[in-house]
Amino acid sequence: MKTDLEIQKDVMDELRWTPSLNSTEIGVAVKKGIVTLSGTVDTYAKKLSAEKAAKSIEGVKAIAEDIEVKISSLGKKTDTDIAGAALNALKWNSSVNEEKIKVSVDNGWVTLEGTTDWEYQKNSARKAVENLVGVRGINNLIKISPKVAPSDVLNKISAAFHRSATIDAGKINLEVNGSKVILNGTVRSYAEKKDAEGAAWFAPGVTSVENNLVISTSEALAY
Repeated sequence: MKTDLEIQKDVMDELRWTPSLNSTEIGVAVKKGIVTLSGTVDTYAKKLSAEKAAKSIEGVKAIAEDIEVKISSLGKKTDTDIAGAALNALKWNSSVNEEKIKVSVDNGWVTLEGTTDWEYQKNSARKAVENLVGVRGINNLIKISPKVAPSDVLNKISAAFHRSATIDAGKINLEVNGSKVILNGTVRSYAEKKDAEGAAWFAPGVTSVENNLVISTSEALAY
């Protein structure tokens, strides 16, 4: 089992390893496996990269993300500029029906509203705008319209778990309540916990995932 100091070192090393980041801008604190990231970056994409880097480290149980995005004078755009760029990005994204999505921008914060059929489409809309110059944050309020029977959802997620090289399907209990998926059981790492949640979100019609998976040190050692 890793100590907090070992986790902190590994997270800091991963931040230094990530080309898009300046690790000196980001502070890392760890308490009982919970990683707190702090500091200031000049783009929203860098904030997401730092969070992704921390999540990839073995022993991390949760992330508290306190990084602030401060746009430099060179990167500043008006809300009108950002809204126009966001609409254009959505238009050119083949995974998104831009006619079903509304965009609003307030002081660099982009809000996405509307409906999609799949979770991946909701995520694609977010990814389409997160790298735009001037964006300070994103509120993704897009809703998913369920069209699949709960039994089909359960079977599809279970099959995805068994196909995965990173998920131990035998340790995870699946429950589907309408369009909501509930995950219980144990996993070996935070990364496996997020992989399982991601696989559940890929099922058609899923509108929410309750992730109750517990990270077990004994499972990690056995692996």
